[in-house]
Amino acid sequence: MLNLVWVRTFLALAKHKSFQASAEYLRIAQPTASSHIQKLEEQLGVLLFHRSRTGCEPTREAMNFLPYAQSILRVNERALAAVSGERTRIGASSNIGIYLLQPYVRSYLEGRDPAAFDMVIDRNPSIVEKLENVEIDVAVLEWWDNRDGCQVERWRSEPVVVIVPPDHPLASQDHIDPVQLSAFELLGGEPGTGTGRMLAKYFGDHAQMPRVSLQLGSTEAVKQAVKAGVGISLVLASAVSDEVRAGSLRALPFPDPPLRKDLFVAWRTGISGMPIPAFAQHLLNAHCNETVSAR
Repeated sequence: MLNLVWVRTFLALAKHKSFQASAEYLRIAQPTASSHIQKLEEQLGVLLFHRSRTGCEPTREAMNFLPYAQSILRVNERALAAVSGERTRIGASSNIGIYLLQPYVRSYLEGRDPAAFDMVIDRNPSIVEKLENVEIDVAVLEWWDNRDGCQVERWRSEPVVVIVPPDHPLASQDHIDPVQLSAFELLGGEPGTGTGRMLAKYFGDHAQMPRVSLQLGSTEAVKQAVKAGVGISLVLASAVSDEVRAGSLRALPFPDPPLRKDLFVAWRTGISGMPIPAFAQHLLNAHCNETVSAR
């Protein structure tokens, strides 16, 4: 078992590259810091730092170990927070965290201490990994691949639209059908959102799927590119509501059947019978109430 104190000293030395500076940062004696690194090197069976009079440089083995050391300490912090019940940490894929989740965070925090709540927004695969590594309590995702040790519930189904600039030939239409869309190449947004899977399911064997010609990395980049006339794209309807109201983009829905993306809430199950995390329950209850109100 790795010693957390040694791992913390390793991270300090990797950052400061000096035993003296690392010891001062950790508020321990320099010989103690040196002993921690020596014991860690003995346990791992590798040299972690090249020592010299001017400081310390991490070895290749140290750089390989670095992300794991960081993860070990994050999990340790999460474990302490979970036992004390002091902090909730949520992870959300970028589109959900930026365009959909904020009102639910606001309602969840009513009567709660905001200092006890953290939210991480990242690419969908990264959020899945953070949940699996126990770095977050709840994940809100655009796709889920049935990881062991986790439970997932469908949260909501969000409409997907084609966005075009106001002067585009399609801009005068009220909707777009799959045959029309298959004639165009699309601008791609953030990788790993599951849009390709959604399109494959929607198109099936009945029409040719449109091809993604350029991967831009984020929905915000896609919106700017479409405004500039670079191409057209598919996005969640909620991601372009402001631009559609302002008239800078046109959003074309699909006719029956509409194109929609299912969004999910996931959490680690741990021991059988553990309660659903409060934030996950809040999301599921809130959407259920919205559905009832809309009827």
